[in-house]
Amino acid sequence: MNLWTFIKNIFTKNNTEEVKKYLIVGLGNIGEKYNNTRHNIGFKALDYFVKKEGITFETQKLGDIAKFRHKGRSFILLKPSTYMNLSGKAVKYWMTKEKIASENILIICDDLNIPYGSLRLKPKGSAGGHNGLKDINNQLNTQQYARLRFGVGDTFSKGRQVDYVLGKWRNDELDKMDEKLEKISKIIISFGLIGVDKTMNEFNKKKN
Repeated sequence: MNLWTFIKNIFTKNNTEEVKKYLIVGLGNIGEKYNNTRHNIGFKALDYFVKKEGITFETQKLGDIAKFRHKGRSFILLKPSTYMNLSGKAVKYWMTKEKIASENILIICDDLNIPYGSLRLKPKGSAGGHNGLKDINNQLNTQQYARLRFGVGDTFSKGRQVDYVLGKWRNDELDKMDEKLEKISKIIISFGLIGVDKTMNEFNKKKN
């Protein structure tokens, strides 16, 4: 094999090798009245991430999309425009379009069952009463995808759950928000680079 053929083979291999893709989904509801509400923490987390990385969202089919490359990985960030209860439609569309395996999907959502600001990363699981996750489970016909739950606490009166999750963050919660969003950004990158299990070991054991 001459030198030119050797170089050509290397070039061809490098350009045909598929880049590993990850779909990072922040759940929320579209519309100004839902901005800065607890239920929209997924949107808030991705907005923080794209600002930090100097990229922008573009409105495309079924959601806003931003793309980011890091160390040979391709991150596709999605904020569904389908409303929370129909989030699965957007997730399934972009998963199929980008040919992303379910184990390379990370969903960021709120959770009433853990204290404010606590982060819980899991590789799979039930919807746990979350309507966005419930629809994703139904649309994908699987629970085998990672989810990062952001604790919003449960300081609401009986029967006021909906008002609470659709309510605005308190000032004391906002004071601590950036440090939580920074940690989520690190988890997103870690998820793509070393996988969900190692990322869980690294971040779930840390005090939130």
